[in-house]
Amino acid sequence: MSKQDFKRKIACIGAGYVGGPTMAIIANKCPEYKVTVVDIAQPRIDAWNSNNLPIFEPGLEERVLAARGKNLFFSTDVDSAISEADIIFVSVNTPTKTFGQGAGKAADLQFIEKTARKIKEVSKSDKIVVEKSTVPVRAADTLDQILHSGEGGPHFEILSNPEFLAEGSAISDMENPDRILIGSKETEKGLEAREELCKVYAHWVPRERLITTNLWSSELSKLVSNAFLAQRISSINSIAAICEVTEASVSEVSNAVGRDSRIGRKFLNAGVGFGGSCFRKDILNLVYLCEFHGLEEVAEYWRQVVAINDFQMSRFVKRITKAMFNTLVDKKIALFGFAFKPDTGDTRDAPALQITLGLLQERAKLCITDPHALPNAKLDLKGCEGTVDFEEDPYRAIEGAHAIALVTEWSCYKDLDFKRIYDLMEKPAFIFDGRNLLDHKALFEIGFNVYPLGKPDLKHF
Repeated sequence: MSKQDFKRKIACIGAGYVGGPTMAIIANKCPEYKVTVVDIAQPRIDAWNSNNLPIFEPGLEERVLAARGKNLFFSTDVDSAISEADIIFVSVNTPTKTFGQGAGKAADLQFIEKTARKIKEVSKSDKIVVEKSTVPVRAADTLDQILHSGEGGPHFEILSNPEFLAEGSAISDMENPDRILIGSKETEKGLEAREELCKVYAHWVPRERLITTNLWSSELSKLVSNAFLAQRISSINSIAAICEVTEASVSEVSNAVGRDSRIGRKFLNAGVGFGGSCFRKDILNLVYLCEFHGLEEVAEYWRQVVAINDFQMSRFVKRITKAMFNTLVDKKIALFGFAFKPDTGDTRDAPALQITLGLLQERAKLCITDPHALPNAKLDLKGCEGTVDFEEDPYRAIEGAHAIALVTEWSCYKDLDFKRIYDLMEKPAFIFDGRNLLDHKALFEIGFNVYPLGKPDLKHF
């Protein structure tokens, strides 16, 4: 298909964890659409155009290679992509503010505003602008005011289309979504723009899974979805603490509770805490929204979800310290996993970072191993050289170690030769399974002192 034959032209501003995979799927499913992903970071775009993509996601490489150069393009020419696009997805970063009013809670919208100003500056024709970034409720007002400031100029219809991708399964989530949410103004032009975006997703998503709402409901639904998922994780982690002191098993409790059809089984696995780019950020954004509108009791409720998560990470460090005779000074601990979840290299807000810093405060010596996250781990721990080593091979990581702390539930860790690992470690050898991934009885029989999460200890002394 020649460039002149494309039915519609889509631009995505932002080539990160959301923009890249989302546009790769749209390009694969909509061959008659030209899809251009733009970013001002030249190294990131170079990586998207190479055989070494900037992010790891199962199935992503195959989709990119299938469409790249045909109807999927990666570029730093932001102006050209905006100018020719009929539909523009805004997928830029919206981090938590670190300064000024709302610091530590509110979303920093400076990149959203800069993007809106760029779209207004370059555009010569009417366009549909789609919020793909996670934004506060009524952020569409900001976009609208900027895009339509001044006199004359093109008309822009703003849609909210939040992403619900889970890293590690983003491709399957996008290809077989629970729902696609599209919010618009309830005007004639707003509804027309909504239908135009529905047509894109209707290439592969059944119409009954395309949920349409007003703009504000769509924006709020993203925050609430992540808040509810994080709430379930914090809830089961609080129960894990109770299980450890009562000798109950959190796995048995979660199984019994999850059998209730009103509750369900998902997100009831205890762990060292949630991480990633969304959960903490979105909950704090929700807290700020509640505070802004004077709903202090509601704000406090959601603050506690984050507080329990922080408590779980610090509790894991305290448990390691207590089990290892109340001192970690000069003891080597091998951290198995640094990514915030398996099947991704993303370390944003990863529990492993806070656990690492906690162990370093106890003056432990650490060696971190992870199949895909070591480059990001090195960036996160810059300045800790000399006290932290990085080793891709887990067998080399545990040489001379006093303990293993399993933080990310990579499936490959289940297949390791733990007899060989035991022989390479200092004795007594400890395993702290922060995800309840391993066979604890088998490890105990090898000789390990095993400390599962939310379950009784298995120790030889």
